[in-house]
Amino acid sequence: MGSLNFIGKPHAVCIPYPAQGHINPMLKLAKILHHRGFYVTFVNTEFNHKRLLKSRGPHALDGLPSFCFECIPDGLPPMDVDATQDIPSLCDSTRKTCLPYFKQLLHKLNDSSSTSDVPPVSCIVSDGVMSFTLDAAEELGVPEVLFWTTSACGFHGYVHYRQLMEKGYMPLKDESYLTNGYLDTVIDWIPAMEGIRLRNLPSFIRTTDPNFIMLDFILLKRKELGRPPQYY
Repeated sequence: MGSLNFIGKPHAVCIPYPAQGHINPMLKLAKILHHRGFYVTFVNTEFNHKRLLKSRGPHALDGLPSFCFECIPDGLPPMDVDATQDIPSLCDSTRKTCLPYFKQLLHKLNDSSSTSDVPPVSCIVSDGVMSFTLDAAEELGVPEVLFWTTSACGFHGYVHYRQLMEKGYMPLKDESYLTNGYLDTVIDWIPAMEGIRLRNLPSFIRTTDPNFIMLDFILLKRKELGRPPQYY
């Protein structure tokens, strides 16, 4: 009967970007929310869900009655669970394929709230890199918070990628720019980071390809920062 107390809890769905440096901070945040009285659903990709079960045992993700684990596909072809996924391919795939699966999961959670002790979803806490979730939050009519796991200076660097491209600093003219001292160029116009060198900015700038997936991906994230604030 005690489980009936879950019905009145706020229900946060937490979804990290599927890489260890993103999963760990999101899991810590999810534990804090749970400690503060939230019912939590933590969403991994199927690939990482299987990796965790393989490394920690078949019951490692059983969770608690009010802290549950779910998973959705990442859109990439099956691969060895002991291998590391290609980051550019993973970024491209998650933004293009994960939204329908995530929406299905949210509807499943809400549908189960009428027949079980799972409270309806009341908010979404998403990794800033998984911003396709903003569309799901808007459709469901719940608030969303984007949780950025990068350092403050790393995030600030990403925010200025567009200006770096517009000013001609990137992409690099050719591969010689990786070793000829060009990366020691001082950037003196980024607020609070005056004097930083190109080599100290997030390393996706070190490409000669103007169509590099990660440049397009990061610029899209920057554009999405302009969406209505109630979904952040």
